[in-house]
Amino acid sequence: MSAKKLLVGLTLAAAAGIVLAAGADLGQAEKQATNWTAIGMFGAFVAFTLWITKWAAAKTKSASDFYTAGGGITGFQNGLAIAGDYMSAASFLGISAAVMASGFDGLIFSIGFLVGWPVVTFLLAERLRNLGKFTFADVAAFRFQQTPVRMFAASGTLVVVAFYLIAQMVGAGQLIKLLFGLEYWIAVVIVGGLMMVYVLFGGMTATTWVQIIKAIMLLGGATFMAVMVMAQFGFSPEAMFAKAVEIKTGIAAGAGKSPEEAAKAGFSIMGPGGFVKDPISAISFGMALMFGTAGLPHILMRFFTVPNAKEARKSVLWATTWIGYFYILTFIIGFGAITFVLTNPQFLDAKGGLLGGNNMAAVHLANAVGGNVFLGFISAVAFATILAVVAGLTLSGASAVSHDLYATVIKNGKADPKAELRVSKITTLCLGVIAVLLGIAFEKQNIAFMVSLAFAIAASANFPVLLMSVLWKGCTTKGAVIGGFLGLVSSVALTIVSPAVWEATLGNPKGSAWFPYASPALFSMTIGFVGIWLFSVLDGSKRAQEDKAGFLAQQVRSETGIGAAGASGH
Repeated sequence: MSAKKLLVGLTLAAAAGIVLAAGADLGQAEKQATNWTAIGMFGAFVAFTLWITKWAAAKTKSASDFYTAGGGITGFQNGLAIAGDYMSAASFLGISAAVMASGFDGLIFSIGFLVGWPVVTFLLAERLRNLGKFTFADVAAFRFQQTPVRMFAASGTLVVVAFYLIAQMVGAGQLIKLLFGLEYWIAVVIVGGLMMVYVLFGGMTATTWVQIIKAIMLLGGATFMAVMVMAQFGFSPEAMFAKAVEIKTGIAAGAGKSPEEAAKAGFSIMGPGGFVKDPISAISFGMALMFGTAGLPHILMRFFTVPNAKEARKSVLWATTWIGYFYILTFIIGFGAITFVLTNPQFLDAKGGLLGGNNMAAVHLANAVGGNVFLGFISAVAFATILAVVAGLTLSGASAVSHDLYATVIKNGKADPKAELRVSKITTLCLGVIAVLLGIAFEKQNIAFMVSLAFAIAASANFPVLLMSVLWKGCTTKGAVIGGFLGLVSSVALTIVSPAVWEATLGNPKGSAWFPYASPALFSMTIGFVGIWLFSVLDGSKRAQEDKAGFLAQQVRSETGIGAAGASGH
């Protein structure tokens, strides 16, 4: 297929970003002078993607087309789109900034996310494709009573999507304020408006292709930056690391430290540091990143866009390839920022900090290695990245309302497909308006905790229900719903009373937080799993017997795919 060859040719290698770094707080970015190169490139990208949306709209006739692109996406294309879904602008900026600040320790995020993918590959991808239709609730509710499970799934999806959307909108606003010189609220409204156009008219087909193109652009840009950095050191990693240690030592000495202390500070970037201070927080944080991936509704939806389980497995393997490649690039870019950006006064403010905050490391590096034109390209791609991620999120939120609540719960599975589609489009408009309003309301907020909360919720609510319903015969409707809601409520509650929100956001005195750890996942995941097990074991109802009796049929279907074609409607 020519599109496939084109993609292979354009990418050579690619990447998938991380979500958490999308939440890295961009801080109160200062409004800068208008960058006309960036605006021109951004305008060209938007015009191109709107043309794609017009093309996709002509193909989007049914509910299946809208939600899953008619199941016509190949494994390779879907892998690249998952990569695009998983990548958000500040991911690229955030990891490279973390590496610039902490050296090797900045890779703590990358490891968590990368390890999450085998879980998806081996445990869920094939089963998801064989059991589901449009949303992950189709899978979770396969052998259970539909109404309560769907209501739980829709609640979990909408909470995850809401927190994730806020982070993306605030990130977009702050970035554009810095890069384009636009007002913050204008940037947020532009993102909200464009995202609604993509989803409303093009559905999953448009969203998929926008993500593929955006992924290629971001990967091409990141590859160019990494090659330019390595070329300065004769492609010797050793020379690059030695220079980075030398610069960090010099900065520490300039700050008034003794030669011994300065040397220690310089060498600290080559070993583990103090990114996460205590082992409980580290384990909890790692669990949220690992298992949250397998519970993100907009990632899980992607498995229904491929024609069969084989392509579903293939798409995960492609996505994992991109991710691994991307992390190598961000690592080089991070060290490149130490050597090129921290030594150049044009990128530093009066106090010696980066202009626009630490998250702008990769943007300044783009300027250092490729001048204003490449800076414009990276700026436009960063904005486009957020745009595509927000479209994917909105689509998963809209499908939860229209497919899970309206079609299945309210209409008992007898909804007219056209009416379902109409509900989905109304929901998209509502979500778009809410996202814009929340984005404006949370302008000054630290968005890091919001994304980590989205991951912790996905790991504590969606993932346990998904895993237990598919793999454990003894799971019942009551167990899945009560356990799922316990995981959902505990993850939100523990985050609110953690230092990140209780002290930093709500302004309570230091040390007053009820929950001492940064991430609730270790505790809320345990509550979710134990809740599902306990209430399933205690459930002796007639419905529980039916749930357990349905396991064999579910297992045959999930492992062989027999009957899957009819269910998916494609």
